[in-house]
Amino acid sequence: MSRKANALDLNGIFLLDKPTGITSNGALQRSKWLFRAKKAGHTGSLDPIASGLLPLCLGEGTKLSGFLLNTDKRYQVRVRLGVATETGDTEGAVIETQPVPPLSAEFIEGYLAPFRGEILQVPPMYSALKHQGQRLYDLARKGIEVEREARAVTIYELRLEGFDATSMDLDVHCSKGTYIRTLAEDLGRAMGCGGHVEILRRTAVGDLKVADAHTLDHLEALAEAERPGLLLPLDTIVSGLPAVHLNDQLSFYLRKGEAVLVPKAPTEGWVRLYGRHALFMGMGEVLDDGRIAPRRLVKLKREPSDGAASP
Repeated sequence: MSRKANALDLNGIFLLDKPTGITSNGALQRSKWLFRAKKAGHTGSLDPIASGLLPLCLGEGTKLSGFLLNTDKRYQVRVRLGVATETGDTEGAVIETQPVPPLSAEFIEGYLAPFRGEILQVPPMYSALKHQGQRLYDLARKGIEVEREARAVTIYELRLEGFDATSMDLDVHCSKGTYIRTLAEDLGRAMGCGGHVEILRRTAVGDLKVADAHTLDHLEALAEAERPGLLLPLDTIVSGLPAVHLNDQLSFYLRKGEAVLVPKAPTEGWVRLYGRHALFMGMGEVLDDGRIAPRRLVKLKREPSDGAASP
């Protein structure tokens, strides 16, 4: 029997510490194969040169991936100064070299300060954004450059970790949609010498930390039966949102797609939904009238009987 036929219905979150030299999709497919999972998806790509935290959603977890796509991220980055490349990182050809001014902590800090808070970034041509149905990186590889509109992003924290004569190491905590390559290029341009990303590592996605992640080598070294033990519960990636516990009657109606009124529930925003035995049901959203509408429901392992759930 084929491996596909033997695929498992695994539901959970796997925190992968992606190595450099592999695409996010390549890392996803390798992990999916090792878990023998029927369905899996990642929650925001890392470039091949980047390492670090890549949360993978298995099975019903794919319904929740958007919550991680929309959260903040943290990176450690080494910016090589004096050299600009086509792609803003080490994968692109060098397009310009300039002398680097004498560096000091005070000198660098003066240039970091304007990049903290809300800033505007022009997305790079070598990105997955689309223009008239085509990926920008596909156009860039054909030598085509199109105008891109600047977008507002937020740099919550930008800290100098170290430097030498031609590089600086930074810790960056930023909002969704921030391009670290663009940040490196803009910093280098502001300093008058150009720059690009030499080393990039993602250390956090929302509340998830790379310290809790596992490498592909570790996953491969485990026996097949041990690998599912590395999966985190489905609600891990939304643990920061308020929880709402439903009785069987409310669970029954919500499962049918109806909005329900829950006493003492939050009055706005997204909520985690739990049914009998504190079993995670998925995500709901509070409507203007205070009722909670089902939005991203996952399949329960144990369904209450219709008799118990019905009014």
